[in-house]
Amino acid sequence: MNEIALRFAQHLSAEASRLGDLSIVLSQLAMAGKLIARELARAALIGQLGQTGRVNIQGEQVKKLDLWANETVVQALQASGLVSVVVSEELDEPLYLGEGRYVVCIDPVDGSSNLDVNGIVGTIFSVRPRQGAGRQAAGGDAMQPGTAQVVAGYIMYGPSTVLVYTAGRGVHAFTLEPGLGEFIRSHEDIRIPKRGRIYSVNDGNASLWPHGVQRFIEYLRAPDKATGRPYTARYVGSMVADVHRTLLEGGIFLYPALAEADGTRRGKLRLQYEVAPMGFIVEQAGGWASTGSERVLDISPTSPHQRVSIMLGSYDDVKLAEEFMTGRR
Repeated sequence: MNEIALRFAQHLSAEASRLGDLSIVLSQLAMAGKLIARELARAALIGQLGQTGRVNIQGEQVKKLDLWANETVVQALQASGLVSVVVSEELDEPLYLGEGRYVVCIDPVDGSSNLDVNGIVGTIFSVRPRQGAGRQAAGGDAMQPGTAQVVAGYIMYGPSTVLVYTAGRGVHAFTLEPGLGEFIRSHEDIRIPKRGRIYSVNDGNASLWPHGVQRFIEYLRAPDKATGRPYTARYVGSMVADVHRTLLEGGIFLYPALAEADGTRRGKLRLQYEVAPMGFIVEQAGGWASTGSERVLDISPTSPHQRVSIMLGSYDDVKLAEEFMTGRR
């Protein structure tokens, strides 16, 4: 990589007139990403793998790195002096930090089931302007729809560490150059292909999918040269990794609502700090993000940890999936 290429700090400086103090929030998130990347690289050697013994509000076992990464991101945001409320997968309730201007929703370590096998994980973030004032307004501020987002992004920790973000004017990616300790621009104004050749879904849940999803996946698997089928299946088990591939190569990522024992259906991924930020990014790149029946960014949350179904990616692929879900095909 050319070392004189644009650095993230330079990019933020160039965008300062439009971003304003959001550039400070983004700088703090980038710093937290560098710290998390360093900790992940040595986690197995310093005893940071494994579980804490704690169960979060999602009913999931909390891993040591989940907790450490959450504290790292919260401290970075608090140091900015601009963040009032933090909503996190690892916090039962919204965390009030003071009278800042922004609400930040985070998944500190997305795909943490991959940690113990050295798999790809990531950090997802979403920034919304604060609407209320005082500690009592924190709950309402935490439940704004995705259309309120002013910034969304993720940091992917893989063979390289990549920061991808949008502030409502395109999607840009910066790759961490370890020797410099700097994020360097590697992708400018990312555009997702209008149609892809890859689908990403947890096939182990196939029997629990809605009938429309089952039919859609069967359609993608059926050979037909005229429509470019069959599609190739790829699934990492980290939303960041699967969406990043979809963003660059096209196709569709799905996590449909699953049938429960009582006959109801329940989504798995969380709206505020997984689905909404990824939906914002994908739409800014020219794609689409849907529950199968409605645009995800239009959903008004009923709780900070609300779960929803999601299908996002190439515009044509997601629109086709919607046709199967709604019975139009």
